[in-house]
Amino acid sequence: MKAVSSWSLHRTLGSYHSGSVAPADPEQLDPPTSGLSLLELPAELHRRGYDTVQLCHFHLPSRDPGYLAELRSALADASITLDALLVDDGDLVDPDAADAHQEWISGWIDDAVALGATRARVIAGRQSPTPERLAESGRRLAELADRHPDIRIVTENWLDLTPGPEQVETILDAAGSGVGLLIDLGNWAAPDKYDWLGRIAARAETCHAKCHFAGDRPDRDDFAASVRVINDAGYTGPLALVYDGTEPEEWESLETVHAIASTAR
Repeated sequence: MKAVSSWSLHRTLGSYHSGSVAPADPEQLDPPTSGLSLLELPAELHRRGYDTVQLCHFHLPSRDPGYLAELRSALADASITLDALLVDDGDLVDPDAADAHQEWISGWIDDAVALGATRARVIAGRQSPTPERLAESGRRLAELADRHPDIRIVTENWLDLTPGPEQVETILDAAGSGVGLLIDLGNWAAPDKYDWLGRIAARAETCHAKCHFAGDRPDRDDFAASVRVINDAGYTGPLALVYDGTEPEEWESLETVHAIASTAR
């Protein structure tokens, strides 16, 4: 399996960002004017040996049902599995508008179902953790899972509500078995990150295999150590490669990331 996140191909896709933010979307999304179109991406992924992709919600130039059906067909025609739609905004524990954020997220989960995604990744929350907020996040994630039984809801060790494994575990325990985990290898800092990743890896079912770069130089040691940690914990899901460097050669940099991940033991 060779997987990638569309975040890694932001420049390839023309640096397109829909501007879609919670809790309300713009009435009209502006299509990208340059770069590879999202409808062309599946064939290009197949040509380059990928079979799995995760798509950021903001890379969708349209939410029209016809467009979603067309993109689903393009993925199927290229034999590309849509592992997850990444809902990259929203705050389930927003102190003033959590209900509105949850409804906004739910709409994007509907789109993920229309695209045939296996999962939808939802941000657990953007506020600092308290027992009450962790419980609220778990409750709202469970509500989203109950509302959308045709897709797997997962959350991630990301942003302020989940600064460490304790918070991730508390949210997942509160949410119950209907909610899973996407583990990101680059969202926590060394040296604690390796122990922390190992603690939650057994609960993960998909992954952002994020390798940090300084210019064109990958942090090989950190990335390889992170991959080894989750492998040792028994992780067997996809490693969606994430290139977050500044160099424009995204495809070439992804090959470097893939080579490191493939040789990490």
